[in-house]
Amino acid sequence: MTGGEMSRYMGEDYVDFIIDTRTNLNISELFPNAVVHKINNTYSILHLPVSQFDDRLMRGARLLLLPTVFGLTSEAALDASGVDRIRSLPDFNLRGGGTLIAIIDTGINYALPVFKKPDGTTKIHSIWDQNIQSGTAPFELNFGSEYSMNQINQAISSQNSLDVVPSMDENGHGTMLAAVAAGTQDSSAGFSGVAPDAELVIVKLAQAKRYLRDFYSIPEGVVCYQENHIMWGVQYCLLVSRQMNKPIIICMGLGTSQSSHDGTAPLSIMLSDYADYPHIGIVMPAGNEGNLGRHFFGRIDPAIGKIVMELDVGESDKGFSMCLWGSAPGIYSIDIISPSGEYIPRIPASLQVSRRITFIFEETIIYIEYQTVELGTGDQLIMLNFKNTAAGTWRFTVYAQGDLVGEFHVWLPMGDFITRETHFLQPDIYTTVLTPGNAYVPITVTAYNPIGGALYVNASRGYTRSNVVQPELAAPGVNYIAPALNGGYTNYTGSGVASAHTAGIVALLMEWGVVRGNQTSFDTVEIKKYLIRGAERSENLTYPNREWGYGVLNLFNTFDVLRQNA
Repeated sequence: MTGGEMSRYMGEDYVDFIIDTRTNLNISELFPNAVVHKINNTYSILHLPVSQFDDRLMRGARLLLLPTVFGLTSEAALDASGVDRIRSLPDFNLRGGGTLIAIIDTGINYALPVFKKPDGTTKIHSIWDQNIQSGTAPFELNFGSEYSMNQINQAISSQNSLDVVPSMDENGHGTMLAAVAAGTQDSSAGFSGVAPDAELVIVKLAQAKRYLRDFYSIPEGVVCYQENHIMWGVQYCLLVSRQMNKPIIICMGLGTSQSSHDGTAPLSIMLSDYADYPHIGIVMPAGNEGNLGRHFFGRIDPAIGKIVMELDVGESDKGFSMCLWGSAPGIYSIDIISPSGEYIPRIPASLQVSRRITFIFEETIIYIEYQTVELGTGDQLIMLNFKNTAAGTWRFTVYAQGDLVGEFHVWLPMGDFITRETHFLQPDIYTTVLTPGNAYVPITVTAYNPIGGALYVNASRGYTRSNVVQPELAAPGVNYIAPALNGGYTNYTGSGVASAHTAGIVALLMEWGVVRGNQTSFDTVEIKKYLIRGAERSENLTYPNREWGYGVLNLFNTFDVLRQNA
C-alpha cells in the first residue's frame, strides 16, 4: 500500500476499527471494500467506507473495537524534585544527553528559543505530523509527513519557515509538554526543562474523525484525538528509538474516561507491552477528574437489589456519553426518570441489547447498548449516548441480579468534552484515573504544588477499577512556569504537566543508566521501582494511597538508593 493510498483512508470517508489480529485473522473478509492497516503484531486498524457503515451498525459494534477519544490533561519545580541537588554533584550532572523524549500531543512550535541548542540549531530529532499528507510518511506507517532535524534547521534559518516545515501547534499544549521535559534553559525567565540536553521526537496527532466526534458528541472546537492515531504515534516512537539506537521516553498529556479504567483498552495494553522493553520509558498523567463529580460508584446489597443514581445535566451539554461498568458475576440493568418525570421502565439485560429511547415531554433521545460480557474485560458494559439532552436532574435506578454484592462504576466524559455543570449529585472522587494512566506498566503521575505541598485540587484519585495502585507518584504540576505558544511564559496546571516533568527525570535516569553504562538494562519497570523507593513520604500518611500513590518524586533520593545498592 502506498502512502497516497493510505492517506485516503485517513479521511472522513472512512471509519476505523481497532482489531486484535491474533484473534481476528479473517475479520476483513466480513466487510467488503475494507482495508486493514497493521500497527504491530497485535493490533491493526480496519478502515471501512462510511457508505457501508450506518448508525445502527455503529451502535452495535463492540466498544473495545471502536476507538475511544482522548482529550488534554493540563491547564520552581526542579528543586522540589531533587534535580538541582543531583546536578550539583560533579559525577551526577545529568542533563538527558544521549536520550530521546517523545511527546505525542498537539505538535510543537519548533521556532521557539527553548527548542534550540546553544549553537542555534534545533534539538528536535524529528516531527511526524499525522495531518499533513503532502510530505514523506515515516517507516511503513504510510500516512502523515515526517520532518527531519536537517529540515527543521533549514526552516528555522529561513524567512518563511512554514514553507520548509509546515507543521504547527495551534493549541500550545504539546509545545508546553516538550519545553517542560526538555526545554533549553532560559535564565532570564527562570526556566529550564528537566532534561535540556535530550533530543525531542514530536508526534502531532490527527484530530478525531467526524463520525467519532458525532458518536461521542464532542463539542465543536474541543481538541479530541482517537485511540488508533495515538497507537500509531507510539509505534513511530519505538521505531525511531530503534533506528537511532537511543533510549526513548514517551510522554503524552492525554486521557479518556470512555474505558473500563482497568488497563485493558488496546492503547493501554500496547503501552504496557512496550514499557517492558529495554531502553523504553513511558510516563502517563493520572488526569484531572477527581473533584469534578464525573464518577459514580454503587454497591448493591442483594437483599435490596437496586440503588438510585442522580445526574444533573447542564444547559449547554446537549450531547454526551455515559458508561456503566458492572463487575462480574452480577448482571445489571437500569430504568430512567427524566427531569419532567417521564418514566422509562427497567430495560432487562440480555447478551446484547441496543435500544433507542425517546421521550414525550423532552426532545431527548438516548441510545442504550448493553454488553453483558464485554469483549476486553468480561464484565458488563451499559453505554448511554444522550442527544439533545434536557437540562435538569435525571434519575436512574440500577438493578443487580445475583446473590452476591454487586459493584458498578459510571463515568462521564473528561476534560472539556462536557461542562462542569453536568455531574452526579453523589459522586465518588476515587477511581478517576484516566486511560491510559491506568495501564499496568507505565509510570502514572499525579500533580501537586511544590509551594505548600498540596495535592492539585482536581487531581484524579486511584485506584484502578481492578484495585491496582495508580497513580504511583506525585510530581510538580500546579502553577508550573513554562513557555506559551507565542514565546512568552505562563503558568500551567494539571497532571499533563506533571507527566512531562517526570518524563524529563526518567531521561536523566536513562542517561545515567544506559548512556553512561551504569544500568544498561533500564526499562520502565525498573525505573519505576527506583523512583518509588526514592519518593518522599509523609509520616502522617499510609502508603500507598489513592491520592499520592507511593509519594512525591525525588531524584536525589532515588540516586541515594542506587548508590546504597551499587
